Parts: sequence; structure tokens; C-alpha cells
Amino acid sequence: MSSEQTLLNTWLSFTRIHAELANELDRMLQARHQTALNEFYVLLFLSKTPEKKLRLLELQQLVGLSQSAMSRLSVRMENKSCGVIQRLGYEDDRRGVCAIITDLGEIRLQEILSTVNETLEKSLKNNDIDTALKLFVHAKKQNTGE
Repeated sequence: MSSEQTLLNTWLSFTRIHAELANELDRMLQARHQTALNEFYVLLFLSKTPEKKLRLLELQQLVGLSQSAMSRLSVRMENKSCGVIQRLGYEDDRRGVCAIITDLGEIRLQEILSTVNETLEKSLKNNDIDTALKLFVHAKKQNTGE
């Protein structure tokens, strides 16, 4: 098999693994917490910053959403999710909006993290995913000469 074909197969394996894991995480978060995977990402990224806040533009890039999708998501999380985040304008830029994780958001994140960790542990033990990961690592080593 050519190195180009190996690279393509590696990429396809990687994207399949990612899609399967993301779908399973989303399904579990919806079932247990009525939370979407992107909502989890917002809470996680906010909690990891020293000030517990980010501009929506930064969140948009981290989560991988369009500007309008991020705006809608943040409004939903501020309202629907009982205030797990708060949206504020910046004093120095009246057009800029930032999101801050609230105390309730931090508590909710900890509850969600247990489900995320449990789901990842279970999913990564799945034989199909385990085999695909091994093939991915093997192909990577072949391509880098390790």
C-alpha cells in the first residue's frame, strides 16, 4: 500500500473514531444531563481560564461553531440552563461579548465530567475503537519512520 493510501486510511480511521466518540458523548450527556456536547465544551473551556471568562469569539473558535451558532448557544445556556453562564459586554469594546461560567455552571460541569469520563473509559475499551486506534498509531509510526 502506498504511503498516500496509508495516510488516507489513517485519516479516515481517526475521523471515524472521533465521530463515534462524539456521538456517544452527546447521546449520554443528553440522556443524563439534558446537555449537548457543545454546551459541555463551553463550560469546560470557560472553567479552564484564570478569570473563568472568554470572549464569544474565542469560545466560537475553541468549540468550532460559527458566530451565529455560538451566539445562539450562549443565549440558550444563559437562559435555558438556569444560568450556567452569564454574558457580559466588554467596557473597551461595546460590540464584544464575553461569557463567564457561574458557580452553578462549575457545579454542573463537575456533574457532567463524571459522565464524560465514564463514557470515554467505556467507549475507548470498545474493541472496534481499540483496534482502530492501534491501526492509527501503527500507521503513524510507519509514516514517521519510528
